[in-house]
Amino acid sequence: MSPRAVDQIDAIAGRAVDRAVGAHHRRRLRRIGRLDQLAPPPDGSLWAAADPPPREGNQLEVLIDGANALPRVAEALEGARSHVHIAGWHITPDFGLTRDDRASRLRDLLAELAERVEVRVLLWGGSPLPLFTPDRAAVRTAREELIRASRVKCALDTHERPMHCHHEKLVIVDDEIAFVGGIDMTSLGGDRFDSSEHPMSGRLGWHDAATRLAGPAVGDVAGHFATRWHETTAEGLERKPPPEAAGVVPVQVVRTVPEKVYGALERGDFRILEAYTRALRSAREFVYLESQFLWSAQIVEILAAKLREPPSERFRVVVLLPAKPNNGADDTRGKLGELVRADDGAGRFLAATISARTGRLSGPLYVHAKVGIVDDAWLTVGSANLNEHSLFNDTEMNIVTCDPTIARETRLRLWSEHLERPLEEVSGEPARVIDELWRPIAIEQRERLERGEALTHRLRELPGVSRHSRSLLGPLDSLIVDG
Repeated sequence: MSPRAVDQIDAIAGRAVDRAVGAHHRRRLRRIGRLDQLAPPPDGSLWAAADPPPREGNQLEVLIDGANALPRVAEALEGARSHVHIAGWHITPDFGLTRDDRASRLRDLLAELAERVEVRVLLWGGSPLPLFTPDRAAVRTAREELIRASRVKCALDTHERPMHCHHEKLVIVDDEIAFVGGIDMTSLGGDRFDSSEHPMSGRLGWHDAATRLAGPAVGDVAGHFATRWHETTAEGLERKPPPEAAGVVPVQVVRTVPEKVYGALERGDFRILEAYTRALRSAREFVYLESQFLWSAQIVEILAAKLREPPSERFRVVVLLPAKPNNGADDTRGKLGELVRADDGAGRFLAATISARTGRLSGPLYVHAKVGIVDDAWLTVGSANLNEHSLFNDTEMNIVTCDPTIARETRLRLWSEHLERPLEEVSGEPARVIDELWRPIAIEQRERLERGEALTHRLRELPGVSRHSRSLLGPLDSLIVDG
């Protein structure tokens, strides 16, 4: 059989599976009365509908990379007056939030805090089978280490859909400050404490992002934690009134909670999917995404339609992904192939990755950040990847803002980091910066890698993959385990 015929059969099979997965999700959300979150009305709003609504009067900081974010978490913890609440995918008790002469283990820091304030930690209970990391036994061991000889309360949440997890990363202090993002306080899989310079360090580098939030929206984060804590432990937490205004930024808290996991959320909540759908449909000038995975059929379908019929001549899409995702690699590559075909050589689409680098030494750098920016008008940061797990099946939390100043400043800081250029060199028209900096640098470095030459820049292009069949493992997995 000719390669052309194989590609045609492959594409037909891929489209068939995508249609089946899409129909499955549509039936599922229609059954629970959440179809509007899968297919929101084209009403022009960039905010997700229903509760909680966007809250005015917040202070929002985007913290890029662990060396910037984690010390801010430590600072907030030290200032706690009444309580500290932490929710995470996993925690390493020996993890250090700072790496200086005052650094201490997380278990010691929390134990000291628990002598004067309430400290509650809510962790995913782990995989019920030793097929995924961490498994139940490893999480129980971590919990025992965390609470040993201390007043720290730690609960393990095993209310999950089969083969899925609790993936959100939250730190809440006194219900007045909240950290929402993608950074886990763990060394599992790689050390999250990495600077924005991403030097070679002999270990896996880690690019990530989180937010520090103050103001009324913190009440929505705290309320979500209280719901999960009560469902897991039966302990009701006192609900404080929402904090007073702390700034001028509008913020909406959105989440993924599968249906029938918690009694208080019987119909679930899929507003991260709704938020992305609304924003991507609205895109006129550019879309910039950072994600650990990109194999959501719905997200890729929206992007592909934009590339086939661009809303403006200068429309561009840039996605930053890991070179080697810890799972789902073939799925992401197949979806990139769809976007490459939709672009059809127009040069509007670029998929790139980054490496750790010191001089001409380079090494692996994991892209774990979950960031979306559209037209400098919409920004989201959180724990949700662009895959079926995060949008339908794991618990996740993101923040969304439509503050154009914060959206633009965040984009420029990220582009300055990845392009290794000062802010003033990346602050021009996005299409020009993409065409004159992103694309030439990324292509040159990919070609150097293919020739076996040393990299001279952190950024490089990811190859597009036209074959689709190998992209089906993730969607098929989602179809099988969703039930």
